[in-house]
Amino acid sequence: MAVKVIIERSVSADNQGEVAELLMDLRAKAIPQPGYVSGETLFSVDRPGTHLVISTWESLRDWKAWGNDPQRLEIVAKIEALLISPSKSSVFATSPRSIAEGV
Repeated sequence: MAVKVIIERSVSADNQGEVAELLMDLRAKAIPQPGYVSGETLFSVDRPGTHLVISTWESLRDWKAWGNDPQRLEIVAKIEALLISPSKSSVFATSPRSIAEGV
């Protein structure tokens, strides 16, 4: 069962370009990872500077492997340093069974 990872970040106007570049780098590194299905970045219409990243993974196990990957953690640390507040993330399963099985 697939999972969707939703990460919300608030970025100041001064750091928008740098964060956008880091997000593209992060996505480029995520694409070849086992279990990666898709991803998109959305920009809030009514809350300037708010970015929402949604990625889909084949399993929670796949997401956790990428979530703890040193390449990812290095880029995320750079992104976090440019944010107004810490990012917020949530993981949603496409089925309650996915949660119970932890996959």
